[in-house]
Amino acid sequence: MSSFWFFEETDLFKILCPHKFKAYKKDHDFDAYRKNDYIYFQEDSANKVYLIEKGKVKIGYYSELGDEVIKAILTKGEIFGEKAILGEDRRTEFAQSIDNTTSICPVGVQTLHELMRDNQTFTLKIYKFIGLRLKKLERRLQLLMFKDARTRFLEFLYDLQEDYGHCCPDTGDMVIEHPYTQKDIANLIGTSRPTLNILMNELKESSIIDFNRKEIRLKSVA
Repeated sequence: MSSFWFFEETDLFKILCPHKFKAYKKDHDFDAYRKNDYIYFQEDSANKVYLIEKGKVKIGYYSELGDEVIKAILTKGEIFGEKAILGEDRRTEFAQSIDNTTSICPVGVQTLHELMRDNQTFTLKIYKFIGLRLKKLERRLQLLMFKDARTRFLEFLYDLQEDYGHCCPDTGDMVIEHPYTQKDIANLIGTSRPTLNILMNELKESSIIDFNRKEIRLKSVA
């Protein structure tokens, strides 16, 4: 999401963390999580917003049939639990660490409201973020409902390049150096890992992409 389920090229941790504000720094700590630890569950009280210092966090919910639905996989510099700012009392989703060295900066809603009240620029960044996330989530849901897996994957790559891509001057390829596993990507585009693997190999054979564990290349058409 400027990939459609991620925020734009802004490290929100650097902007929002109370460590950057003298009045809050001394009373503030970080929380550490291991892989599969939950930061919060559905129906938990929504009284904090969370910033990722390092690691990865999965955001999702469980359907009525008990199936896990992944809404986002977030990394360093991103924020989650933000609906608490708008008055959400109970969580409608869960947040789970998927990295063994995840470090989270929790910010109380009252603290965040105080920071917003005292800093107009800060407030505008918060509301811009919330608006973009809602807009991009809507676009993602439309893709999941109406597009096939191949289209969803290519849309994912075109959006992902805005955050992690750079052009290779020798070949003209768009090189996307990203932090996501194939399992992460499969979850985000609503398909299985085996299906994604088949799809990626088909696109590779068609010279549309190339890939290894650390990067994906969108091949130049020139």
